[in-house]
Amino acid sequence: MKLLFLGDLVGRAGRDVVVERLPQLRSDLGVDFVVANVENAAGGFGITQKLALELFAHGVDCATTGNHVWDQKETVGFIGAEPRLLRPVNFPSGTPGKGAGVFQTQRGKKILVANLMGRLFMDPLDDPFAAAEALLKTYRLGGNVDAILFDFHAEATSEKMAFGHFVDGRVSFVVGTHTHVPTADHMILTRGTAYQSDAGMCGDYDSVIGMEKTIPVQRFTRKLPTERLSPANGAGTLCGVLVEVDDATGLARRIDPVRLGGKLAPAQPPMAAMSD
Repeated sequence: MKLLFLGDLVGRAGRDVVVERLPQLRSDLGVDFVVANVENAAGGFGITQKLALELFAHGVDCATTGNHVWDQKETVGFIGAEPRLLRPVNFPSGTPGKGAGVFQTQRGKKILVANLMGRLFMDPLDDPFAAAEALLKTYRLGGNVDAILFDFHAEATSEKMAFGHFVDGRVSFVVGTHTHVPTADHMILTRGTAYQSDAGMCGDYDSVIGMEKTIPVQRFTRKLPTERLSPANGAGTLCGVLVEVDDATGLARRIDPVRLGGKLAPAQPPMAAMSD
């Protein structure tokens, strides 16, 4: 089974490159399931229902978020009725929406997708490690689900790495989001869990983490009030990671970065190397 994760979609550039390239990419690589982090999809801040439905129509099966999930006020009203859109599971009890869901591929495989948010240099939410442990008491890899994917939305690489080792051998794939820069540490951990500290972003890399360059530079150099940040709208890069999961065990067999278009050097898994 092949799982494709797309890093944070930032603004129109991120949405457009995904809408343009994802359908063909799914076909070329034989992807079974696609997860994308969409918390910056609406003008760089949050996600709207209209944009979420557009992404679902173009090949995204499940959408995760993070600390910007509530930036669009309408999200509170529709997230509870849209099981494909997740918010971090470690928000307090009673928060609208769900943090995890079980989805089925066209081949009948069941996938648990969970969205977690770190606490180091982030909002002080509930313990993400305890939240993951509670989920793993209900869902067992190779038992009642065939694959488990965790999007760990966090600032600190140390927290992401610690979490990867914490669940190693119990989930298929842990991928970090939030920093908008792809890391080069894609690997399979000791007990068989695929891991990458950050999947990067889908957006314009001629920018400051997806935002038009002028205002961020002014903020760092002048320390004066500035305009609101706005997404860069140049050529976008589709940036993510592809993991091949063993159908028998649910553990990872292979992990490859995916980068198409825009400024970054391209990286696409060789189709011959990704077994059916």
